[in-house]
Amino acid sequence: MSRSFYPFAIGAAFFLCLLIVPASAILQEVTVKSTVATVNQAKNTLTIGNPLQYGCSYPASGGPECTWTPMNASSLTGTVPDPSAFTLFKPGDPIAGTSIGGPGGSWIALAKLYGSRPNEEFITDIIGDPGTIPIPLIGDYALKADTVPDCALCSGAACTANSSDVAVSSRGLAVSEKILSPGQTLFFNGRNDGSIISVTFVKGEASSSACPQVQKGITGVQPVSLYLVTLVPPIGYGQVNIRTATTTRPDEALSSLAGTVPATTALPTSANPVPVTTPQAGSQPVGAISALGIAGILLLIKKH
Repeated sequence: MSRSFYPFAIGAAFFLCLLIVPASAILQEVTVKSTVATVNQAKNTLTIGNPLQYGCSYPASGGPECTWTPMNASSLTGTVPDPSAFTLFKPGDPIAGTSIGGPGGSWIALAKLYGSRPNEEFITDIIGDPGTIPIPLIGDYALKADTVPDCALCSGAACTANSSDVAVSSRGLAVSEKILSPGQTLFFNGRNDGSIISVTFVKGEASSSACPQVQKGITGVQPVSLYLVTLVPPIGYGQVNIRTATTTRPDEALSSLAGTVPATTALPTSANPVPVTTPQAGSQPVGAISALGIAGILLLIKKH
């Protein structure tokens, strides 16, 4: 066999490998939190300063251990998923964000946070893909959104989504579900405590795995969707949870509670209230009865 045949054979084998093994193009997602450093509407970018990166380790026994750790970067800048970010965020706001393709570059989700203690933040607003931010929603709400593919519009592992199945749960119970077309909104305020959650499906992508004409096992860039999520917490939410407060300093708990509860908002009633005893109609206090008895004795002495 001629030596000149070997380069051709190697090249042909490499080409066959490309045909047999589908190319994988799943992009890295990086989730961080900190505060907004700058917003630049002209460049369509938002910068997060001194970011902490979310990551999990998987020990041999037990569940995953997830933490936020400082990054070797003073800031991360990326393009925003929707122009409404420039109305929602300002420098200094607490924020969490997920970028695709590595740190910074392009934010696929930005979430506004509430809460001053580490690991006690809650989300009040999301612009982007809510499933990429591992922080709970405020008011004990939870959200699940599953996009439905338009199988006529697919490329690799992703198809254009023609709708999204959005489900909201409250305190662990399902309370509302709706199929949303692009531009439609699910709105729920049925808890009678002033809280509200609003979810708008702007646009999105869905996995092509549900489409029969798409080759099974094909991989590619993961689907990404855009939602606008807004939450209003229950009335009086600013007060400190008693159970949480008593794990710190009692004086801190009391000072935190003072001034945070509106005058029209009643504090929660104990599940087992202690009965308060009040004098019954016609009964007299012991001191008053004693005084009347002494006065009667004195009057009798005076007559004699």
